[in-house]
Amino acid sequence: MSLSFIPQPTLLLGPGPSPVHESVLAATSQPTIGHLDRQCFVLMNEIKRMLQQLFQTDNSLTIPLSGPGSAGMEACVSNLIEPTEKVIVCINGAFGKRIAENSRKVGGNVIEVSAVWGKPIEPSVLRTTLEQHPDVKVVCFVHGETSTGVLNDAKALCAVAHEFGALTIVDAVTSLGGVEVKVDEWGIDAIFSGAQKCLSCPPGLAPISLNQRAVNKLQQRKSPIPSWFLDLSMINRYWDVSSRAYHHTAPINALYGLHQGLFNALNEGKEELIKRHRQCHELLVTGLDALNLKLLVDESYQLPQLTTIIIPGWVDDLAFRKQLMDDYQIEIGGGIGDLAGKVWRVGLMGNGAVPENVEQLLYAMNSVLHS
Repeated sequence: MSLSFIPQPTLLLGPGPSPVHESVLAATSQPTIGHLDRQCFVLMNEIKRMLQQLFQTDNSLTIPLSGPGSAGMEACVSNLIEPTEKVIVCINGAFGKRIAENSRKVGGNVIEVSAVWGKPIEPSVLRTTLEQHPDVKVVCFVHGETSTGVLNDAKALCAVAHEFGALTIVDAVTSLGGVEVKVDEWGIDAIFSGAQKCLSCPPGLAPISLNQRAVNKLQQRKSPIPSWFLDLSMINRYWDVSSRAYHHTAPINALYGLHQGLFNALNEGKEELIKRHRQCHELLVTGLDALNLKLLVDESYQLPQLTTIIIPGWVDDLAFRKQLMDDYQIEIGGGIGDLAGKVWRVGLMGNGAVPENVEQLLYAMNSVLHS
């Protein structure tokens, strides 16, 4: 068989995607079946069950959407926020800003609760803002901010939001599978993630979960949902075993891959998966310290799978990353937004979170820094 395009192998140690597991690649290459085939329905049911286990939820509306993590964000925002509703968006990085922008696009009256990039959102600041705006309907925040490597306290932020009767929308694109995510215990109303980070699947699917409070808000909307493709009331009828109503042609082979990625994660065990990410982060931090490289984020609120390194003043950011790629075929990320040109972002996620990758990266960084 002659392939039309063959990429050069690259070790993906940036903010995403992560290295796709060989078993996932093999799964995606299986023969395509129809999206209304009974075999497909079996596949869908098993994916739902595994997502519920990983999200730690009993929510019936727990499904993967066709599209990247941004599709999950837009689905939650466009389905759960109505025009003129007051919405608090917590911003301590680029992806909080993205939620705020999306919320405005659907007509939300956005109130920003901000923290310095590299610092967490303080629950006390959220509470003060809610006291000033007790009619807020929705509170949105990023659990693991990919632009900074900060892990926000999702449990505490949800608790504060619920004191004032506000619904919560949580971005778990980078956190799911790498740290604890307890949807039911923490009272998360709506959450979205991505397949391409700690699940080591190709980009293109966005797992989401909505509890009954969120479903009720969706069903009681006074205005039309401003999206046909991301209308969860329609998509859920396809995923609901009692209806299976056609909505769009599902990406079957991507679903094979997600099934395998979820199987791998759960077979390893949630606790072991989280432990592996933590241990690789600690190994990285030790090596970076030996290279006299400083971190942006304090360890007390560090997201283990995404580490931000302050670029030394004497190093050219683009030249450094180009040499890493050219000489060692390793990709790391640069800073974005307020941190553009100021930090490197190293992702040790899913299949990428193994000690040999950390050692390979540290060797390459040391060589480039001293070349």
